[in-house]
Amino acid sequence: MSKEQALLKTYTLGDIILKNRVVMAPLTRSRADNPGRVPTDLMAEYYSQRASAGLIITEGSQISERAVGYINTPGIHSKDQVEEWKKVTQAVHERGGRIFLQLWHVGRMSHPDFHNGELPLSASALNPNSQSYTPQGFKDTVDPKAMTIEEIKETIGDYGRSASNAMAAGMDGVEIHASNGYLLHQFFNRTSNIRTDEYGGSIGNRTKILFEVIDEVRKHVPENRIGVRLNPSLHGAFGMSLDEETIPGFEYIVKRLNDYKLAYLHLSEPFTDVTNVPGAEPNIAVHFRPLYKGTLIINSNFDRDKGNRVIEEGLADLVAYGKLFISNPDLVERFACDAKLNEWDQNTFYTPGPKGYTDYPMLGQEKPN
Repeated sequence: MSKEQALLKTYTLGDIILKNRVVMAPLTRSRADNPGRVPTDLMAEYYSQRASAGLIITEGSQISERAVGYINTPGIHSKDQVEEWKKVTQAVHERGGRIFLQLWHVGRMSHPDFHNGELPLSASALNPNSQSYTPQGFKDTVDPKAMTIEEIKETIGDYGRSASNAMAAGMDGVEIHASNGYLLHQFFNRTSNIRTDEYGGSIGNRTKILFEVIDEVRKHVPENRIGVRLNPSLHGAFGMSLDEETIPGFEYIVKRLNDYKLAYLHLSEPFTDVTNVPGAEPNIAVHFRPLYKGTLIINSNFDRDKGNRVIEEGLADLVAYGKLFISNPDLVERFACDAKLNEWDQNTFYTPGPKGYTDYPMLGQEKPN
């Protein structure tokens, strides 16, 4: 009899028992196609289909109107949004699932088209030289507005209010999105933050906003229901690049996170090959596991075998899967019996409707050739 897969063992996450260690990663799917950016019944179906995951982390959800930067992405700042998220959490819980909501502010990755012509907000007025997915299609990003201290404080408050809203909607917890070149990440990095006040300059100053956000969120959510997501070696995407202070900056963050009793730290392996990139760390789990004392989730391009191996080697406690969960709603069951996996259709990642969203077959439902 073969031994039980590491991925399929239960795990105690704070005060929650997860039925396995397979996490559904946060995935922007652009199905909140309505003026209020509220979750839809289709979204409830999508998440409930994937409730066999040990933990679902929702797509990034805006903490305010100023946080918006992509079309048809849901928010968590209005009463209507809270009410519709309740349908999602209820559907997931009815199938025995656990779900955290990801709190999101895109910062300079947005576009004036989302803000009645006003500039998006960021740490500094530095254009990421990227593109924003607007209602009129992809448009070049612009120089953002450097946030005033008052705007920073207001945004920190938005994180707290949205976290409170998430819990009111029935979420099991929240994940603070401090990753992938979005607002909080823009403060960390010297290539996007040239401030000279208390939020710029030293590593301590540039990372200060994250800890202020955590402190605000934990007024509304127990610490052991709060996760933080980071992408230390992001390079060449979302306008981010690395320098000699990047990895030391993330080491500082990770060590300080030990002062909290968080649900987890969620780290991404590099999205691209950074082996020869100055200032990069190509092996994120290997590098950061010794620095963090709490629960560690790792993600980016893991399959079943690599996921089992990273847990067995003690480099992570949980593994998050993205694209594999898009095309395999029953990914856990497929891992359990080593079944063939459906292939994803990248053309439908961000398009409206059920196609490529809720119509991937479960085991036994595959159509014959």
